[in-house]
Amino acid sequence: MKPNVLWLCADQLRYDSLGINGNKIVQTPNIDRLGKMGAVFSRCYCQNPVCAPSRASFLTGRYPRTVRVRQNGQDIPDYERTAIKALADNGYLCGLSGKLHISACHPTVCPVSERRINDGYHVFNWAHDTAYSFTPDNWLGNEYTGWLHAQGIYHEEIPRDDCRYVSKGIAKEYSQTKWCTDRALDFIKRATTKNKPWAFSVNYYDPHNDFDPPEDMLQKYISLLDDIPLPIYTPGELDNKPIFQRKDHIGSYDTPGHYASPEMSEYDHKLIRAAYYAMIELIDIHVGRLLDYLETTGQLENTLILFHSDHGEMLGDHGIYLKGPYFYDAAVRVPLIVAWPGNIPPAQVTALTELVDLAPTILEACGLPPEEGMQGYPLMKPLIQGTPFPRKSVYSEYYNSNIKHRDPKAYLTMVSDGRYKLVRNHTPEYPIGGELYDLENDPNETINRYHDDSYMAAKLQMLELMADRMAQTADPLPIRRANW
Repeated sequence: MKPNVLWLCADQLRYDSLGINGNKIVQTPNIDRLGKMGAVFSRCYCQNPVCAPSRASFLTGRYPRTVRVRQNGQDIPDYERTAIKALADNGYLCGLSGKLHISACHPTVCPVSERRINDGYHVFNWAHDTAYSFTPDNWLGNEYTGWLHAQGIYHEEIPRDDCRYVSKGIAKEYSQTKWCTDRALDFIKRATTKNKPWAFSVNYYDPHNDFDPPEDMLQKYISLLDDIPLPIYTPGELDNKPIFQRKDHIGSYDTPGHYASPEMSEYDHKLIRAAYYAMIELIDIHVGRLLDYLETTGQLENTLILFHSDHGEMLGDHGIYLKGPYFYDAAVRVPLIVAWPGNIPPAQVTALTELVDLAPTILEACGLPPEEGMQGYPLMKPLIQGTPFPRKSVYSEYYNSNIKHRDPKAYLTMVSDGRYKLVRNHTPEYPIGGELYDLENDPNETINRYHDDSYMAAKLQMLELMADRMAQTADPLPIRRANW
């Protein structure tokens, strides 16, 4: 019997912001419960620290440069195939609620909705973001916004009086997180009457900025403010790192004053984290609703469940907020849980893993071969049979990925073998060639060893590994059909 697939993805969720990953403040009992049912990956990395490249990559099992979505605002080519399309072609009923973001989503580019390829989704409850400020005349197909309008709800994002970086949130019963979950439950209830396996993607916008949780949930974490840590940042640590980090230190997305770390008070830093944690707890509540429904209806043991994020959030670490051309663990290390009760034994997996491995893993679990052109590794045999996990390193890339106005444009790649992390800056306009971190002795990635003579052997080793990994991202398509 083919398993159902529940594919849960949060947006901009850091690895270390879940209870099961060691966070002692944020309350995630339901995600922790899911983790206890399956495999929790402690060293999973995304292939790009920005939304669209990462999402196109993990949906297709192909690297961003290969799938030709290297930047936000690019359209995935029509010929690319998602794992969901492969499931649909093999009898699955497939649906989505929330974000997709594998093509351009700006209103001037997409006048109706996100442009779609033949992605496999039969039900497409699209809501790229919260879009509270849209009016009925310009909500652009965002179903969540249309749902709010139908109920007479028009929420305006207003900064709090005590901190301009945190906004007053919509009531939790009207949140996009709840709406996405409601659509998922509606789909699952209908799908179970069709006598076919189903697959559903729940793509929450939380805890992406703006930091705007429901007020009652924020108050809970404000009461814990004394226990919330300040960002990890050593003044002066950015001096010998690529210029992009120093620019984003004084304004995220190379925009002076936009989440500018030097302008923030300790209260600002802590309140942003409090809001972030509250948004994560809201996700957790609704993950619990999904798990409860699957358990109550007897579907839990026949459902493969994945929970992860597309990338992380700097959250003030290294003096930077949001995301951009950097590869600190805060930005590229992501939570990953793969559960299939009764099939995947509970485990803490410390092996290096990439999000590009998800698509072939899902197909393998559903008894299907990987699609031609997939570059990730299927993980079911290591998870079920205990065979070695295939990766010896992780790789991530940033090719002018985030914003159009950044000057100079940023081109960087990252590779890590678990002991060292190397970042190479390929941007010719700036001379600092890169970063090298000794993760064993400097787990917070504060000291750049790239120009440290005592680390020259490690640097050479990692540069060779980077060259190998970059070569391995070459597109395997078109498939070779003959010897000549």
